[in-house]
Amino acid sequence: MAITLAKNNTAERKALDMKAGDTVKVHQKIQEKGKTRIQIFEGLVLSRKHGSEAGATFTVRKSSNGWGVERIFPLHSPMIDKIEVLRRSKTRRAKLYFIRDKAAKEISKRMKTELIKARTGVVDEVVETEAVEAK
Repeated sequence: MAITLAKNNTAERKALDMKAGDTVKVHQKIQEKGKTRIQIFEGLVLSRKHGSEAGATFTVRKSSNGWGVERIFPLHSPMIDKIEVLRRSKTRRAKLYFIRDKAAKEISKRMKTELIKARTGVVDEVVETEAVEAK
């Protein structure tokens, strides 16, 4: 059973040299109330699965308002307008799933330091000394 793909250049998508660690912009078509618009999802490629065949997918992660958001895109989807590779990175892994835990640890560490500063009033003292020195 042959799978036919709609109106996207499959040769171009197969030749797309995108791998884990690259920062990409995915331009996705979204239909709302009869209108079509383009929504851009920019983030880090965590993985690419199934090579460049018809069922190939790639996972992109971004941080939005302090929350980690991941999306899995089909490589040959007609709803994807274009894929831009913004920055290439050299990685030693094919799948970067450890980034999820790393980001969570950094956020919790940052929150702990802010909580300690708020309890001790360190932030207020630093601001007051700078204001006195400026006068």
